[in-house]
Amino acid sequence: MATKNVTDASFQQDVLDSEKPVLVDFWADWCGPCKMIAPALEEISEELADQVTIAKMDIMENPEVPGQIGVQSIPMMVLYKNGEVVAQKLGAAPKSQLKGWIESVL
Repeated sequence: MATKNVTDASFQQDVLDSEKPVLVDFWADWCGPCKMIAPALEEISEELADQVTIAKMDIMENPEVPGQIGVQSIPMMVLYKNGEVVAQKLGAAPKSQLKGWIESVL
């Protein structure tokens, strides 16, 4: 399963109400590090499809949710479990580190 695009309108249903943990990658088109980690997140979403949903939220098109949770720098990855924030990671990292971090907090 590829990464899922989430919007301000779909955030409640796609993330907070999800039965499976959801990692939300807050990003923007102008963000170089965001583009660097995008292929890794796509691969991880395939590899861990049965354990976690990986979602992406464009902060320029969807300012409401990032504003509410205080996203000030990107890429910012926030892992939600049962509608609650359980972990956050700021900045780009190699795929192995991203996957290890996700697995460690699941």
